[in-house]
This record gives sequence, structure tokens and C-alpha cells, in this order.
Amino acid sequence: MFTLGFSHFPWDCGKAIADGPSILKYLEETARENYLQQKISFSHRVLAANWSSDRSLWTLSIQHENAGEHSQASGRFLFLCTGYYDYDKGYTPEFKGLADFRGRCVHPQRWPEDLNYQDKKVVVIGSGATAVTLVPELAKKAQHVTMLQRSPTYMINLPAENPIDAMVLRFLPKRLAHRFLRWRYIGLTMGFYLLTRISPKLARAILVGRVERELGASDNVRTHFRPRYDPWDQRLCVVPNGDLFHAVKSGKVAMETAEIDRFVEKGIRLRSGKALDADLVITATGFNLKFAGDVEICVDDRPIKLPDRVIFKGTMLDGIPNFAFTFGYTNASWTLKSDLICRYICRTLLYMKQNSWRVCIPRRYSAASEKTNAIELTSGYVSRSIDQFPKQGRRSPWKIRQNYIMDLIGLRLRPIRDSELEFRP
Repeated sequence: MFTLGFSHFPWDCGKAIADGPSILKYLEETARENYLQQKISFSHRVLAANWSSDRSLWTLSIQHENAGEHSQASGRFLFLCTGYYDYDKGYTPEFKGLADFRGRCVHPQRWPEDLNYQDKKVVVIGSGATAVTLVPELAKKAQHVTMLQRSPTYMINLPAENPIDAMVLRFLPKRLAHRFLRWRYIGLTMGFYLLTRISPKLARAILVGRVERELGASDNVRTHFRPRYDPWDQRLCVVPNGDLFHAVKSGKVAMETAEIDRFVEKGIRLRSGKALDADLVITATGFNLKFAGDVEICVDDRPIKLPDRVIFKGTMLDGIPNFAFTFGYTNASWTLKSDLICRYICRTLLYMKQNSWRVCIPRRYSAASEKTNAIELTSGYVSRSIDQFPKQGRRSPWKIRQNYIMDLIGLRLRPIRDSELEFRP
């Protein structure tokens, strides 16, 4: 949370890994501190954005979701902060026999408020962050929980509250403590990621070894906690305070690594023939990606094919005027990159104002073949959707860096003027 929090509004809760209510409280305090509520149009969905070259103006088509009305808004510069998830629906594979199942099946992205799992037999399908955090919570009330995964994920046990953090927050002034802890976690994250790239075997040994210290060196660890891929080829899962491992040791949670054959009346049958009884199945099977929140981007009434475009400095697209978006890190806190991008956009707008420029357009002069995927993870949710995303180049400023220090230099310290960023009056 010291890096997920904003650089301008220190996170001082003390918990490095926080729960939902704490994060919501922090966001509300940030909004109040900066008088943001009155600047947000809630329950509005942007359907399309069209740039007029004659007027040097963006015009947005907006749907008012509560009233069912439509309106327009216009502006000189368009900055999309829509993330890269599909917030309308999560990803659920097509399971055979799902209609035969007499229990309840729920995806976490559509969690019902009335969901009762007290004394129930629960199967959670998935091995990502959602499953890892749901399973120990469900185990507190459920009769038994089974975590069913097709393949293992790297997991690391971290304390929600670190004694070093508590000491720093206690003895240093608030701003200085925040700056120190922010850089502490930036360094730890970057250091371990670098280790996984330089020596994946050592990183694998460290991660699996930490799990063995929790559960003991056993067939259980070799089967359920030793992935087939190298660390950080896919995301790491944090286990706050080791709660998942404690739940497994208590016997309230069982691990299953297998493929599903089909749903049956009383639960799930695996390819091996084994049956898992269930009253409730949670499909923590991931999410879908969606670039630009499904907003149709047009220039002079012509729709832009986003996968044909290349990303400039991790925030703009070649050939699209006065346009930027937020694209955070995949190996560190999203906020670290979005903070740098916001500062870069502010610097760009100030530079344009000081020099009486009306328009800025990234122009890519290198060969079209120098393109690759914007996200280089091998995770299923990435491979399912990456063809809908713009590409990245193989050299600066078209290369997306997963490195905070390099981005700090490129986005905050280097001049705005660039040979491949065109300015017009």
C-alpha cells in the first residue's frame, strides 16, 4: 500500500497489505482533501470520442446510465484512466454439465450480497490472487473448502504489518516516513523482479523454499505449489500473513491440482475420475482485459484500429492527437506508473501552454515490423485479449519499461521536446 497509495497523499495506516474498507477510506479521504467529488460525473459511460482536426477538439458521446439519456462533452485533450480490465463481467470457461449442478455457482466479480456459505462444502476454481485471498476467508465459516487449480501459481507469504514499517512511521515525520517506505518497497519489488530475470532457478528455489517452510517439504508442496513456468512469467500471488498456508495445515482447506471433466449434480468430476462434492462453487477463473473501456476512438469521424497503433512513452498512441491513457506496471504497483504518467501529461500541457501549441502528436518514423505485444506476461487473461491492445516498439520512446527508475528518468527528468513528438499551433 505504500506504493499503491498516491505519492502526494501518504498512506499511513501501517498495513502494507490492506483490506477493502481501509482502501476505500483512504480513497474517500484523498477525494475530500483535493475537492474531487464535485469534479466527477458519476454513472456516466463514455461511448465514443471523436477528434476534429479542423477544430482541434475532442467530442465525447456520453450515456447517462441512471436516466437513460445521452449528452456530449468536448475538450482539447483526452486522458483515459479506464484501466485495462473489463469491469462488466469476469472470465468463466465453458464448463460441461454446469446446468446439471444443483448447488450455486458464483463468479467473484458478481458476488451476491446474500451469498450464504455457512457450513457449506465449497470449491473455489482458480489459483490467482482472488482465489488465494478468498479461500482462507471462506474457510472461517464453511464446512470445508477445496481450492481446485489447473496448474500451480508462485505464492509468497508476506506480513500485512511489518515491524520495520511500524518503527519508521512511529519515529519519522509523516512525509519523510512515507517517502522512505515508498522507496523501500520500490527497491524490494524491483530487486526481486531483477533476480527472477537474471537467475530464475534461484528465484524459484527461494519461492518454493518459503512455501516448504510453511507446509514442510512434501508431495503436497511439489504437486500444488511448484509451477511449470519461471517466476514472473506470470504474476506472483501474495499470501497475507500466510493465512492460506495456515488454513491448509488446519485441514479446513484441501488443494487439488487437476483438470475438470464436467460438473455433476453434487459437484465436480475431474479428468482423473475423482469427484469433488460441493454445495457452492466459486469460479475465481480470472477476468477479461479491455483497452480504453470500450470507448470507440475516432479521428475526423474515422474509427481508429487500436491494435495497429504503437504506444509512445507508455501513455500516448502514434498518430492520435492530444490523447493519452494510463497504463501501469505488471510487476509492481499500478499507481507508481500512473503517478509518473500524470506528472508527464501535466508537464506536456504546461509546455504546450507556454509555447502556444494547440496540438501534440506522437510520430513513429521507425519500421512497422518493430512491434511486439504491450504486455509480455504469459498469463491466460493476457493471451486471451492481447490482440485487442496497441503494440509497443523495441526501442525508446516506444518501448514500455517495467522499471520505475528508468521511467522516473524518462517521464520526469527528460525534456518534453522529443524528435518523435510533433507540436502544432
